[in-house]
Amino acid sequence: MRFTRIAVIAAGAAALVLAACGSDDTATEGGGSAPDGSADDSERAPDGTFPAVVETKFGEVTIDEQPERVVALGWGDAETALALGVQPVGASDWLAFGGEGVGPWAEGLYDEPPEIIETLEPSYEAVAALQPDLILDVKSSGDQERYDRLSSIATTVGVPDGGDSYLTSPEQQVRMISTALGLAEQGDALLDEVDAAFEAAAAEHPEWQGKTVVAAPKTSEGWGAYVEGAQRVVFLERLGFQQSPTIEELEPGPEGFSVDISPERLDLLDADVVVAFPIYIPTTDITEDRQFQSVPAVADGRSVVIDGDLAAAYAIGTTLATQYAIDGIVPLLADATR
Repeated sequence: MRFTRIAVIAAGAAALVLAACGSDDTATEGGGSAPDGSADDSERAPDGTFPAVVETKFGEVTIDEQPERVVALGWGDAETALALGVQPVGASDWLAFGGEGVGPWAEGLYDEPPEIIETLEPSYEAVAALQPDLILDVKSSGDQERYDRLSSIATTVGVPDGGDSYLTSPEQQVRMISTALGLAEQGDALLDEVDAAFEAAAAEHPEWQGKTVVAAPKTSEGWGAYVEGAQRVVFLERLGFQQSPTIEELEPGPEGFSVDISPERLDLLDADVVVAFPIYIPTTDITEDRQFQSVPAVADGRSVVIDGDLAAAYAIGTTLATQYAIDGIVPLLADATR
């Protein structure tokens, strides 16, 4: 999509991505390292076990002892640490929440506010001043220079193989960070809770099974749709929906997780359900868009527009945010599919 760089990231380059939005998290063949960058489940050490080893794009990272001063710079890395009971002394506020740099789903988890560090171009001097013994940059650009500068300050856990451009999946993020913090069992428990929430929501709405869906963001530069594997699409698939075959046939852009949709071809967004959301534009730019209103699913009332904290939770993809997003989005989808 024709996002500015910050808008791409705010979209959850996943793996929104991202989710960005996300990469595939299936098991590797023949054992060995799992695709989340940690050891496979049979090798996951009990909590509190050190040294801990995390596989990254930049090689094997060893954490010799329990970190005490953690700086979390990647997209959602701070929230993941907080969910595990670890309070970063420094963190990046990717969605510009202000204050402690977290959404309402993570409010109250800090005893003391972290030092807020810039996102795309962090101040390495500010990071060093915090005297970290571990830096988390797990959902990040994967830029070699950035990694080299951070690792010169302290032990740094960067992106996994295939995680460049914010394509680290939520599962990879939790497993890598929980392993680095010596809390692998707690990390698995967090993922189990998210799995259970998705399974419960899907079970309550069997009518969603097989219905086609489109995840459609709009920015100041136009419309787009997320492709198979992007975090926002995976979220909807876990509720029982399936990606629109129309979108699946389109060639993604260079970032790999979205396609551009021209105003003249908004009919491509049509599906059983359309989930739309603004990125750095007023919500009315969607709700008052006449071409969007003419999409059959929208005209029939089979669309959902999410914004504010709910859209942010949908974007950031951490375990805490995902639970919040499930609670908020499921009722909207239920109304749209009656």
